[in-house]
Amino acid sequence: MDDTEGILMLFSAILEAHGAEVTTAEDGKAFLEQIENLFPDLILLDIQMPKMDGYAILQQIKAIPALCNTPVVALTAHAMSGDMEKILEAGFTGYIAKPVDTRAFPDQVASFLSSGTPST
Repeated sequence: MDDTEGILMLFSAILEAHGAEVTTAEDGKAFLEQIENLFPDLILLDIQMPKMDGYAILQQIKAIPALCNTPVVALTAHAMSGDMEKILEAGFTGYIAKPVDTRAFPDQVASFLSSGTPST
Protein backbone atom coordinates (compact mmCIF):
# COMPACT_ATOMS: atom_id res chain seq x y z
CA MET A 1 0.00 0.00 0.00
CA ASP A 2 1.34 3.42 -0.98
CA ASP A 3 -0.34 6.80 -0.81
CA THR A 4 0.71 7.97 -4.29
CA GLU A 5 -1.45 6.45 -7.02
CA GLY A 6 1.29 6.42 -9.68
CA ILE A 7 3.77 4.71 -7.36
CA LEU A 8 1.10 2.27 -6.24
CA MET A 9 0.36 1.35 -9.86
CA LEU A 10 4.08 0.97 -10.66
CA PHE A 11 4.79 -1.32 -7.71
CA SER A 12 1.67 -3.37 -8.48
CA ALA A 13 2.60 -3.75 -12.15
CA ILE A 14 6.14 -4.85 -11.30
CA LEU A 15 4.96 -7.47 -8.82
CA GLU A 16 2.16 -8.71 -11.07
CA ALA A 17 4.66 -9.09 -13.93
CA HIS A 18 6.56 -11.43 -11.62
CA GLY A 19 3.50 -13.54 -10.86
CA ALA A 20 2.23 -11.93 -7.68
CA GLU A 21 -1.44 -11.34 -6.97
CA VAL A 22 -1.66 -7.77 -5.72
CA THR A 23 -4.39 -5.98 -3.81
CA THR A 24 -3.98 -2.26 -3.17
CA ALA A 25 -5.42 0.44 -0.95
CA GLU A 26 -4.94 4.19 -1.20
CA ASP A 27 -5.12 4.96 2.52
CA GLY A 28 -5.03 3.28 5.90
CA LYS A 29 -8.76 3.27 6.45
CA ALA A 30 -9.46 1.60 3.09
CA PHE A 31 -6.73 -0.94 3.77
CA LEU A 32 -8.15 -1.94 7.15
CA GLU A 33 -11.65 -2.25 5.71
CA GLN A 34 -10.52 -4.82 3.15
CA ILE A 35 -7.64 -6.65 4.86
CA GLU A 36 -9.69 -8.87 7.17
CA ASN A 37 -11.24 -10.55 4.13
CA LEU A 38 -7.83 -11.28 2.61
CA PHE A 39 -5.09 -13.65 3.66
CA PRO A 40 -1.96 -12.07 2.20
CA ASP A 41 1.42 -13.76 2.23
CA LEU A 42 3.07 -10.37 2.67
CA ILE A 43 2.00 -6.78 3.29
CA LEU A 44 3.95 -3.83 1.88
CA LEU A 45 3.05 -0.74 3.84
CA ASP A 46 4.02 2.90 3.37
CA ILE A 47 4.85 4.74 6.60
CA GLN A 48 3.33 8.08 5.56
CA MET A 49 -0.30 7.42 4.71
CA PRO A 50 -3.40 9.61 4.71
CA LYS A 51 -5.87 9.13 7.57
CA MET A 52 -3.57 6.77 9.50
CA ASP A 53 0.21 6.30 9.39
CA GLY A 54 1.95 2.99 8.79
CA TYR A 55 2.80 2.52 12.47
CA ALA A 56 -0.87 2.75 13.49
CA ILE A 57 -1.89 0.45 10.65
CA LEU A 58 0.75 -2.08 11.71
CA GLN A 59 -0.67 -2.17 15.24
CA GLN A 60 -4.13 -2.85 13.80
CA ILE A 61 -2.73 -5.66 11.62
CA LYS A 62 -0.97 -7.26 14.58
CA ALA A 63 -4.29 -7.25 16.50
CA ILE A 64 -5.99 -9.41 13.84
CA PRO A 65 -5.34 -13.06 14.76
CA ALA A 66 -5.33 -14.30 11.15
CA LEU A 67 -2.72 -11.67 10.21
CA CYS A 68 -0.56 -11.28 13.30
CA ASN A 69 2.21 -13.47 11.83
CA THR A 70 2.05 -12.07 8.29
CA PRO A 71 5.30 -10.34 7.32
CA VAL A 72 4.75 -6.57 7.08
CA VAL A 73 7.43 -4.65 5.21
CA ALA A 74 7.70 -0.88 5.38
CA LEU A 75 8.03 0.62 1.92
CA THR A 76 9.24 4.08 2.80
CA ALA A 77 11.30 7.14 2.05
CA HIS A 78 12.23 7.12 5.75
CA ALA A 79 15.74 5.83 5.20
CA MET A 80 17.74 8.17 7.39
CA SER A 81 20.02 7.06 10.18
CA GLY A 82 17.93 5.48 12.91
CA ASP A 83 14.82 5.00 10.76
CA MET A 84 15.49 1.30 10.15
CA GLU A 85 15.84 0.67 13.87
CA LYS A 86 12.62 2.56 14.60
CA ILE A 87 10.77 0.61 11.92
CA LEU A 88 12.02 -2.77 13.17
CA GLU A 89 11.34 -1.86 16.82
CA ALA A 90 7.76 -1.00 15.85
CA GLY A 91 7.29 -4.59 14.66
CA PHE A 92 7.81 -4.39 10.92
CA THR A 93 9.54 -7.43 9.43
CA GLY A 94 11.85 -5.12 7.50
CA TYR A 95 11.83 -2.24 5.08
CA ILE A 96 12.50 -1.32 1.49
CA ALA A 97 13.75 2.23 1.02
CA LYS A 98 12.35 4.57 -1.62
CA PRO A 99 13.23 5.44 -4.22
CA VAL A 100 13.00 1.78 -5.12
CA ASP A 101 15.33 0.17 -7.63
CA THR A 102 12.62 -1.31 -9.85
CA ARG A 103 14.96 -4.04 -11.11
CA ALA A 104 15.80 -5.21 -7.59
CA PHE A 105 12.30 -4.70 -6.15
CA PRO A 106 10.84 -8.14 -7.06
CA ASP A 107 13.83 -9.92 -5.51
CA GLN A 108 13.63 -7.76 -2.38
CA VAL A 109 9.96 -8.63 -1.96
CA ALA A 110 10.62 -12.32 -2.67
CA SER A 111 13.33 -12.40 -0.02
CA PHE A 112 10.79 -11.47 2.65
CA LEU A 113 8.46 -14.20 1.45
CA SER A 114 11.14 -16.88 1.50
CA SER A 115 13.02 -15.95 4.64
CA GLY A 116 10.98 -13.37 6.52
CA THR A 117 14.17 -11.44 7.18
CA PRO A 118 15.07 -7.91 6.15
CA SER A 119 16.57 -7.42 2.69
CA THR A 120 17.57 -3.77 2.59
